[in-house]
Amino acid sequence: MAESPGLRHGPVVPQLESLLRELLREQRWKAGERLPSEVRLAEELGVGRSSVREAIRLLARDGLVDVRHGSGTFVTDLSTIPHEGPDVRQLLRRARLLEAYEVRRALEVEAARLAARRIRPEDVERLRASLRERQERVGGDPAAFVDADLDFHHAIVELSGNAVLVGLFDVVRPVLRAALIEMVTHEAALPDVSCAHAAVLEALERGDAEAAVAATADNLEGTMAFIRAEMADR
Repeated sequence: MAESPGLRHGPVVPQLESLLRELLREQRWKAGERLPSEVRLAEELGVGRSSVREAIRLLARDGLVDVRHGSGTFVTDLSTIPHEGPDVRQLLRRARLLEAYEVRRALEVEAARLAARRIRPEDVERLRASLRERQERVGGDPAAFVDADLDFHHAIVELSGNAVLVGLFDVVRPVLRAALIEMVTHEAALPDVSCAHAAVLEALERGDAEAAVAATADNLEGTMAFIRAEMADR
């Protein structure tokens, strides 16, 4: 790659994604050609390797590159990709995210009900520490915030004592993580559900299953309503 362009202040991942899209559009790498390694791209662009990985993941999700574990990342045959506008691609991503949230809501509501009956004082302390970490990351690095948020929810699902619910959460987590990072990075109007998180913890601490279910539903419905509204506006 030639001289690396400088990146502006602000979220790095969307800038990297935009830059790599432009380079693909300019056919810097041909169809079937392997991209430079994450390490090399990070060095040439002056960014962290994790940021490059997230940008590549977004490109792969849109079918622009093919990530082959153990072999590298390859440019797809761009002529075979449907000529959808970015709004259409985003709409499809939001539809998939809404479906994942519907599954998430069902499993987390039941997990909260079970966790309220089984939680111990030491579990409450661990949840409180996890929630504190989530709150400390609000407004910071999107990936770190989303990871902390999902860690809090995962801990509650684990407290349900139901291995099937834990397994289901682990299945949808990668989908949620990628989509939420994008939303946190790009969307300024995302609902603030911090109070709902605190309400979930308070209900669990009291052992109040009904309140835990209600708070969990309120928490997730806020984001689901945002996604539905976005889809309706397009």
